[in-house]
Amino acid sequence: MKKVQERLDSIKANTLQQEEQENLKTTETLYRCPKCQDREFIINGNSARPCECQELRRYERILEASGISQAFKQKTFKNFSADNKSNEIKIAKQTAMEYVMGFEEISKQVSNSIAFLGQVGSGKTHLSIAIANNLMKKLVPVLYMPYRDVITHLKQCITDEVNYQREIAKYKTASVLMVDDLYKGRISASDTNIMFEIINYRYLKGLPVVISSELNTDKILDIDEGIGSRIIQMCKGRLIELQGANLNHRLTS
Repeated sequence: MKKVQERLDSIKANTLQQEEQENLKTTETLYRCPKCQDREFIINGNSARPCECQELRRYERILEASGISQAFKQKTFKNFSADNKSNEIKIAKQTAMEYVMGFEEISKQVSNSIAFLGQVGSGKTHLSIAIANNLMKKLVPVLYMPYRDVITHLKQCITDEVNYQREIAKYKTASVLMVDDLYKGRISASDTNIMFEIINYRYLKGLPVVISSELNTDKILDIDEGIGSRIIQMCKGRLIELQGANLNHRLTS
C-alpha cells in the first residue's frame, strides 16, 4: 500500500512539474517580454522598476507614429537577395549578419558600429534596417534616424535650448542609433554641428551606430574630418563601401 502511495505521489509531482513548464511556455507565448509581461515595469511587492524592454517599446511607438513601421519591419536578411550579385553585395550582407550574431560582444568594443556607404540602390538601407529588426528581436533597442527629417526638425528646435537639448538627447543616448542617408541633400554648418554633437557623444560613450550614406569615406571626411574620422574608427572592420552603377538593383532588376 505504501509503495502504491509513493508511486501516486511521484506521478502527481511529475504532473505538477509538467503543468508548471507548460504554464511557463504559455506565458512566454502570450507575452513578448515574459519578464514584465509587457507592462514595461517589473513589479515586486509594492515596488516597481522599469524593465529592460521599456526603451525598445518606446522606439517602436516612435516608429509606429512615423507611419513607416510596417515598411520597416518588412526589411529582413531573408528577403535581401545576394544571389547573382557581385561579391561586394554578398560581403555586405554577410558582414551585416555577422554583426547581429556577434553584437553582444561587439557592443563592448571600441569599434562597435557598422556603415554601408556609396552606390545608390545597392541595398544599404535594407541591410541597415535588417540589422535593426534583428537586434530588436533580441530586445536591443534601436532608434531610427532618417537623417534629413531629423536634422530639419532639430534645426527648428535650436532657438529653444531646453527643447533642443531634449530632442537631440534621444539620438545621442539611444542604445543603438541607425542613421539613414547621412548627409543627404545640401549640407550647412548647422547640419555638421548637430551631427558632430551626436556622433561625438556616442563616440565618447561607446554607443553603437548603424549608418547608411550615398557618400564614400573621402567625401564624408571632406565635409567634416572630425565626424568622418570618428565614424571610421567606430566602424573599423565593418565599413562597407559599395561603388559602381552595376550595383544599383533599381536599374538592373
